[in-house]
Amino acid sequence: MKLTKYIAITIIALMILAVLSGCQIQDENLDMEDNIEDDIEAIVEYTPEFGGQIVVPLTNFDTLNPLMTENSSYYFFSKLIFEGLFEFDEDLNIKTQLAKSYSIKDHGRTIEIELMDEIYWHDGEKLTPEDVQFTINTIKYADIDSTYNQMFSKALGSFSPSDLRRIIDIKIIEDMTFEITFDRAFNNNLEVLTFPIIPKHLFETTKGGNKDYASALEVNNYTPIGTGPFVFQSYEKMKQITLIANDNYRRSRPYIDNITGKVLENEEDILTAFETGQINMATTIGVDWDKYKQNNRIKTYEFVSNNYEFLGFNFKNEVFSEENGNNLRKAMVYGIDRQSIIQNLYLGHGTQIDVPIHPDSWLLSSKSNTYGYNLELAKSEIMKLGFEDTDGDGILEDQEGNKLSFRLLTNSYNLMRMKTAELIKNDLAKLGIEITIFPEGKRSDELTAEDIEEQWKEVNDVLISGDYDIALLGWQISVIPDLSFAFHSSQIGYNTNFINYSSENMNQLLEKAFLDGNRGNKVKAYDKIQELIVDELPYISLFFKNKALLLDKKIVGDLEPTFFNPYKGIENVFIPKDLQ
Repeated sequence: MKLTKYIAITIIALMILAVLSGCQIQDENLDMEDNIEDDIEAIVEYTPEFGGQIVVPLTNFDTLNPLMTENSSYYFFSKLIFEGLFEFDEDLNIKTQLAKSYSIKDHGRTIEIELMDEIYWHDGEKLTPEDVQFTINTIKYADIDSTYNQMFSKALGSFSPSDLRRIIDIKIIEDMTFEITFDRAFNNNLEVLTFPIIPKHLFETTKGGNKDYASALEVNNYTPIGTGPFVFQSYEKMKQITLIANDNYRRSRPYIDNITGKVLENEEDILTAFETGQINMATTIGVDWDKYKQNNRIKTYEFVSNNYEFLGFNFKNEVFSEENGNNLRKAMVYGIDRQSIIQNLYLGHGTQIDVPIHPDSWLLSSKSNTYGYNLELAKSEIMKLGFEDTDGDGILEDQEGNKLSFRLLTNSYNLMRMKTAELIKNDLAKLGIEITIFPEGKRSDELTAEDIEEQWKEVNDVLISGDYDIALLGWQISVIPDLSFAFHSSQIGYNTNFINYSSENMNQLLEKAFLDGNRGNKVKAYDKIQELIVDELPYISLFFKNKALLLDKKIVGDLEPTFFNPYKGIENVFIPKDLQ
C-alpha cells in the first residue's frame, strides 16, 4: 500500500512571565528573546497509521434500514456502510461507484450498466446484478413515503408525476451486466440511481416475491450489511452504533479502525459534545463558527449548504405582472446589497448567486452572477418607469398616485430571516419603495415550538391565498436538479409555484431539458433556463447559506464535506499513532 505523507503546521505562542519576589527589572531594553518564545513554527511530518477511533454525532432515529430511514443524520452515516451504483462528485455531477461502466441508449430511456467485479458484501457474499434488481423492486414495492421512493418520484419530474412501479424495469443481460429501462427519456436518469444497494440473499424467504421485499423493508431488528468502507458491528438503541474498518474494501482498508455514531438529543447537544471532546466531528448550526479558529484542537471545513434564500414576487399583483414589472424587479435587485447582508448578518458565510442552482453545480451558467449592488443604476432604472415622489414623503408614486408600497411576507420568528427582511426594507427605502414586513415577530427568548409551528402555518395560508406582494423565504435545493416545481405554470395549482409565475417559454425550456436524455445537452438546456431566470427575475436570488464541518485536529487528511455527504472522504483520513 502506498503511504502518503501529511504535514501538520502548528503555530505555538508561548509567553513566559517571571515573577521574582523582592526583585525588580532594571534594564528596560532587555532583549525579549531571552524571555519569550513566540511564533515558533513546529513542523511535524506524519505517515498514515492504521488504528484509532472517530466519534460522530447522530440524532434519535427509529431504524437502521437505509431504505426506510427519515433521519438525515443516519442517512449520512449509512453512506459509510452502503454504496450505490453511482454517487455525486464535488460538482454535483454523477460518477460511478459500484458501476464499472455504463452506456445510455434510446435517447436516455435505457441505461446499460456493468457492475464492478469482485465486490463483496460485508458477510462475504459477492455482489451481483440480482442484488441491484432486488433493491429496485423493493423500492418500487415500498410505501410511497419512504425516503428513496420519494427521491425517485421527485427525480422523475414534478410537473408530470407517475407511479414508480410503472416507470422502472430491470433486465439482467449477462453475468455482471444489466439494463434499467424507464418509460420515457429524462435527464436525471443517472441521478436516480444513487440509492443504496442492499443484498438480496439477506432477505430471501422460502415464500419469495413480496414477502422478500417486505422483509427488506423491515424497520425493527435490521442488520445493515453493505459493501462500503465500514462494517456494522453493534447497536445500542438510543445510545450508539459502532462500525469497524472493512478489511476487504476494494479501495483499500480505511486507516481508522472504528467509527462510532453517538446518539444525542439535538443539534445544540451535538455542539456541546464536540466542544467538550465527546465527539470528533460536528456540523455548525449558526454563523459564528470563526470562534473555533482560535481553538488549537479544532479545524473547520466550510462548504456551501443547500439552503437557498430568495425573494418571490406575487404575479397576481399587476405591478409585477404587467409590462414594466420586469424593469421594476431589476431595479430592486440592483438596489439590494446582498453582500452587505452576507458580510454583516451571516459574517461572510454565504454565497451570492442569481439563480436557484447550487454554486458548486456543474450546470451553473456564466450568467448565474449577473447582478451586483448598484444604487445609482437602480435609481436610474426605476426613474425610467415614470414613478415620482410627488408629496415628498420619500415614497414613489405612479401617475395615478398609487405608492410603491409592498407587503413583505416572511416567517419573522426566524431571527436571521427577519433581520434580512429589515436590511432589504432599508435598502429599498433608498429607492423610494416602502416595505411592510408581516406577520409581526416576537422576542426570540419567548418563542416556543408551538409558536413557530403556528406562524409557519399562517405563512403557508397566506401563500395559498395570495394575499401578499413579496415573499422572503428559503428552499432546500435538491442535489437532483429540477426547477419545474417553482417555475413551471402547472405547479401553480399545487402551490409550489406560489408566486403564480407563468411563462410558456419557461415551460418549454423546462420540459425540453427534463425530457432530453442526452447528458451532453443538459448543460446547454440549463444555460438557457438560467438565462431566462436572470432576464425575467420572477425571484430575486439572495444567496446560499454556508455551513462548516468542525473537526478534531488529531484527524489528519483531507475531508471533502458537502451538503449531501458531510463525511465524504472519511475513509482516507487517519490519526497519528501518538494521538490514537
